[in-house]
Amino acid sequence: MSRLIIGEVLKPQGIRGELKVKTFTDFPEDVKAFKTVYIDDTPYKILSFRVGTDGAAYMGLRGIPDRNAAELFRGKKLEGERSDAPALEEGQYYIVDILGLSCETEEGEFLGTVKDVTNLSSDIYTLEKDGKNILFPAIKGVVVKVDIENGKLVVNKTRFDEVAVY
Repeated sequence: MSRLIIGEVLKPQGIRGELKVKTFTDFPEDVKAFKTVYIDDTPYKILSFRVGTDGAAYMGLRGIPDRNAAELFRGKKLEGERSDAPALEEGQYYIVDILGLSCETEEGEFLGTVKDVTNLSSDIYTLEKDGKNILFPAIKGVVVKVDIENGKLVVNKTRFDEVAVY
């Protein structure tokens, strides 16, 4: 089974072992779809879940009984089974599907391989070509097509050249 990184533990919340989690999903509530979450490859059942007014998720997990236990999870990544992940709408992709794609122009010029995706106000893709990194925002007009089946990310060369950082 493959897993997706779905969040990061920010800190303990309260005295009963609840965790404050920054989610990496479009909506924090999507994390509830995962039957089990994994931290350092250890499975945990979600016992309680709520979204705070700050947009963070607050979770109680089986096996984390108090604040002292929760403190050990600060900064850890939260993973979920891909099979539990909510279905995506057309034109949406999981980051794990984008990593490793060959980035090319519409004319077929190879620009690099997608090595990283940083989630900011718009996703920032990092390409690697000949040991060098190229960063660009995955914004409208730059990315023309995402072709998971053929392993390609097609970009508009003109728009790419305007926004890429070499």
